[in-house]
Amino acid sequence: MVGEGITPGVYLTSKALSIAEEMGLDLVEISPKADPPVCKIIDYKKFLYNQKKKQKEMKAKAQKVVVKEIRFGPNTDDHDFNFKLKHAEKFIEEGAKVKSYVFFKGRSILFKDKGQILLLKLAQSLEDIATVESMPKMEGKRMIMMLAPKKKKK
Repeated sequence: MVGEGITPGVYLTSKALSIAEEMGLDLVEISPKADPPVCKIIDYKKFLYNQKKKQKEMKAKAQKVVVKEIRFGPNTDDHDFNFKLKHAEKFIEEGAKVKSYVFFKGRSILFKDKGQILLLKLAQSLEDIATVESMPKMEGKRMIMMLAPKKKKK
């Protein structure tokens, strides 16, 4: 048994429980596989509270990844392309990843090369602020490409 204000040693379970009760704390088993099992006298509620607090801090420090989507058709005009390009720039500057895709409806699936050219044009336009995470690839009726913001140099 270990704990604050206690001489570490081997105690009977009943003796350890009575010591914990006298101190108004809990007897918690730390490593049951040890021979003899190791127990610690602590305030268990306080221990759980501190653990939750640490988890909350770690969660707050974790970086949240936001993915924004931009949809094109295989025959998207220059004006529409530039409009969506400005949106993509804004999303990337905010720190979000951009999932851009060309959606093929009906017979437009014959123009896969047009869709790929469109996505590569987008990647080329954003190359100074974004990196291509995955090159254009077909998934069902969509050709998808992922862009992520470039890491800022300190």
